[in-house]
Amino acid sequence: MLAFFTGRDYTVLFAYLAAMVVLGAWFSRREKTTDDFFRGGGRVPWWAAGLSIFGTGLSAITFLAVPVSSYAGDWTKILFSIAPIFLVPIIAAVFVPFYRRLDVTTPYEYLEKRFNTATRLVASGQWMLFQILRMSINVYLPALALSAVTGMKVYECILLIGVMATIYTILGGIEAVIWTDVVQVIVLVGGAVACLLFIFAKVEGGFAFIVSDGVREGKFAVGHSTNSSWSSLLLLAFGSAVTNFNVYATDQQLVQRYMSTPSVRQAKAALWTSAIGGIPIAFLFFMIGTSLWAFYSQNPAIAPENKVVFAEFIARQLPPGMAGLLVAGLFAASMSTIDSGVNSICAAATTDFVRRFGLVRERNMLMFARILTLVVGTAGTGAAVVMSFHAIESMYNFFISVLGLFGGPLAGMFVLGIFTRRCGSLGALSGAGVSAAIMLFIFFNRNILPVDDMLMGLLGLVICVITGYAVGLLTGRGKQPPRGLTIYSRDDGSTTALSEPCAAEISRRA
Repeated sequence: MLAFFTGRDYTVLFAYLAAMVVLGAWFSRREKTTDDFFRGGGRVPWWAAGLSIFGTGLSAITFLAVPVSSYAGDWTKILFSIAPIFLVPIIAAVFVPFYRRLDVTTPYEYLEKRFNTATRLVASGQWMLFQILRMSINVYLPALALSAVTGMKVYECILLIGVMATIYTILGGIEAVIWTDVVQVIVLVGGAVACLLFIFAKVEGGFAFIVSDGVREGKFAVGHSTNSSWSSLLLLAFGSAVTNFNVYATDQQLVQRYMSTPSVRQAKAALWTSAIGGIPIAFLFFMIGTSLWAFYSQNPAIAPENKVVFAEFIARQLPPGMAGLLVAGLFAASMSTIDSGVNSICAAATTDFVRRFGLVRERNMLMFARILTLVVGTAGTGAAVVMSFHAIESMYNFFISVLGLFGGPLAGMFVLGIFTRRCGSLGALSGAGVSAAIMLFIFFNRNILPVDDMLMGLLGLVICVITGYAVGLLTGRGKQPPRGLTIYSRDDGSTTALSEPCAAEISRRA
């Protein structure tokens, strides 16, 4: 494939990359303890934490795969993008205060306090496996665009993205992650808006033609491409909300943001910022896809294959300099996910495994965390290189499906812990195990059980809760959870419910 980058494009791109590394080095001066490295010392303002939560979700999946979804179909998948706004009241009222009061670094610490050590380790390990896969997807997608524009091989682009993100994450920890996310959100959204305006200018008839022709062809419809009834669409919307609930309530990346702010109030403000900001951005990227459809319907001779349509437009249609800005936005989309993923995986591994069992001396913990960051960054980048040799037809649908596969059973354990009193550790582990087994069977046998991608998270959660609660009723008679660990005793601020190792962790962080 030919390269389309000019000297001006390279200047824009590498200036951006250099700025991210400099920002990481700046924050490295403040990283004295693992509390600094993983929680920012609780000194991150709410608006920066909110933009970071937003930026973590605003990944290459959004930048490349969402426009492909509306380019090839309609706007049905926008349900998944706007669902978080309906979840914020629940997350803000229940989960954020729980995590803040218990002073956790990872949400899986709660599972040990509520159930037992095995539950914590299973949940944390499952989340880390998912995160490695998520990171690999979010490196692979922008590498396709960068390859199209520069002529580099896809795996070379993956290595460049992964190495740069890992470097500044090693240097600056969660503060570098959050503040680079803030910059990356600005770069990504600015580039996307500029690109959309340019597409309007390239389409004969402009915005008016895109809207009129799109409405006539059903491109703005919700459910048209799936021939869904309104009841089915409501089910899909509810399924999307549950999948987002799995992320907002139990994902280590987001919990770290909740814990990086100075207070519960600021943590809630950060949560609202991320959820509200996602709505106009969802419309922006779905509109880009529909506008690309209008442009290539007028120019069918140069229409590319669906999965690289936005990348090809960037490479072949944008003027010099602007392509560099958009590719910098692609880097922003990818790196904002990689840096968050790497730091969060290291936080989970260090807190839930290494520190929990005293495998490394406390005075060496910060150095260990930095070394582990290098290892995890290398693993995620390597997984993306492997993925580059195995094409996946629809990366967006694949991502939503995988999110439901892992997120449903995990969220089910938290629902059992917080909202029930009868379920014990055996119930939680049984529910998660049965749910995971069924979801894996469905995932690899979609021809037999054609479950919609947007319902995977809902199904996994329901199976886990029903199974776990049933086991809890059979085995948990007479047993009550420690006070302060369910919604029925959440106002009890006592720390006596903490296990001795967990209390020791909190003491060390203090």
